[in-house]
Amino acid sequence: MARISVRYIVDDVDAAIDFYCRELGFREDMHPAPTFAMLSLGDLRLVLSAPGGGPGGGQAMPDGTMPRAGGWNRFQLEVDDIEATVARLRDHGVRFRNEIVTGVGGKQILVEDPAGNPIELFEPTIPDARLSERR
Repeated sequence: MARISVRYIVDDVDAAIDFYCRELGFREDMHPAPTFAMLSLGDLRLVLSAPGGGPGGGQAMPDGTMPRAGGWNRFQLEVDDIEATVARLRDHGVRFRNEIVTGVGGKQILVEDPAGNPIELFEPTIPDARLSERR
């Protein structure tokens, strides 16, 4: 069961489901309406909402401001081989915001979902930067 939940605003819920499941290994848990879905990957639940999609996470704020996709907040997915992952995603036409950079604890790059929301792919280069023991 997922223990962490993140909501992303996406312009096209079906395109987002396809991207996250096909490209990043998520599982579709529920898609009860065209404007809403829940996906999961390990302990992460990803809630997808379309702006203006009725009551819930996609609805307008009290001042009328509509949620929108994009921004810089993101979640991080740990990968074993960032170069191979990036090459595979590029072959599939996936957009990136930058090139692979090497930081203190590992290598990282920002990939965009179909709505422009960023996902950080991270390959740890030191043991302390790993999320957990290798399974």
